[in-house]
Amino acid sequence: MAKAKPDDDLKLYYSIGEVAERLGVNASQLRFWETEFKHIKPNKNSRGERRFTKENIRQLEEVEYLLKERGFTIEGARKEIAQARKPVAGKDEVINRLKMVKERLNKLVKEQE
Repeated sequence: MAKAKPDDDLKLYYSIGEVAERLGVNASQLRFWETEFKHIKPNKNSRGERRFTKENIRQLEEVEYLLKERGFTIEGARKEIAQARKPVAGKDEVINRLKMVKERLNKLVKEQE
């Protein structure tokens, strides 16, 4: 997985070579993943060189984990990432569900008395 260096916390951007070394893959692998996983969008400088943020690296680590450690296919990893990004029920919906459960429980308690 990621091989952090002591000065990593000070950097804002990382080159494709640095990220490839950190993840233990080739730069071409990172470019391929970028085309396959649309949410990975590194910045590019004026010369068109990719500049990866810490968030980009976290996303790439997730892809690497799913593909290499969990054995997902590209399509399977895409689906897993999409599923993980779906929002869980909204706050109001959760509150309403809890109120309904509370009412049912109160009703059951009264029936038992």
